[in-house]
Amino acid sequence: MASLETAAEHERILREIESTDTNCIGPTLRSVYDGQEHGLFMEKLDARIRNHDREIEKMCNHHFQGFVDSITELLKVRGEAQKLKSQVTETNRHLQENGKEELRQCRVQQRNIATTIDKLTHCLPVLEMYSRLQEQMKAKRYYPALRTLEQLEQTCLPKAGQYRFCSIMAENIPKLRIQIRDTAMSQLRDFLESIRKHSDKIGETAMKQVHKHPETLGLTEFTACVCVRVCVLLCGSTASKQVRWLVKEHAHTHARTKMCV
Repeated sequence: MASLETAAEHERILREIESTDTNCIGPTLRSVYDGQEHGLFMEKLDARIRNHDREIEKMCNHHFQGFVDSITELLKVRGEAQKLKSQVTETNRHLQENGKEELRQCRVQQRNIATTIDKLTHCLPVLEMYSRLQEQMKAKRYYPALRTLEQLEQTCLPKAGQYRFCSIMAENIPKLRIQIRDTAMSQLRDFLESIRKHSDKIGETAMKQVHKHPETLGLTEFTACVCVRVCVLLCGSTASKQVRWLVKEHAHTHARTKMCV
């Protein structure tokens, strides 16, 4: 009866040892050594250890092939990983070498684009001014054309820099100025010729206006103003603003000369 109780106690102690943390089994072992059956307990402990060893061996035998296969697969994966690492390193080296040249070219292109934008910023006003000049000449607006030509020569072209088209424009400016002068003089001659053809009617109309309003202005100055107005009425749109101004200035100068005499 005592041996059964001792065996049950030893079994309880073994279960407690198996399920308890190692740091907490001190009191349990002390209770074993306090008793007189510690030799029997050691036998049971050895038997329990052998039983666990058999279970471990059985489990290892059952999973050994899977373990070997896993190790083999792991070694293969490690080899592939090393190969992949080498390829990545080589690819990175090639990218660094090739990308360095491409990056340099991209920076050169970026710098060239910025320079081109800056130069175009200075060149576009020249082209716009020259286009405006051509439109004014085509529309026979010679006085604004001369102003535009002067602005192009003195302001826009010096800012644009030394370009071939700027040199060509600078060389053509005297020719354009001569062309404007010749065209304006030709139109003035045509205008004066038209006045000469209608001189009888102009004189008749001018004399009528003088007799109607002799008290408003001096006779000569009034006659000049009337002549200008009559010329404009007779010639219509053929007399440009500049030609009208020339005729009027000529009439005023003539009037002042007579008054001085």
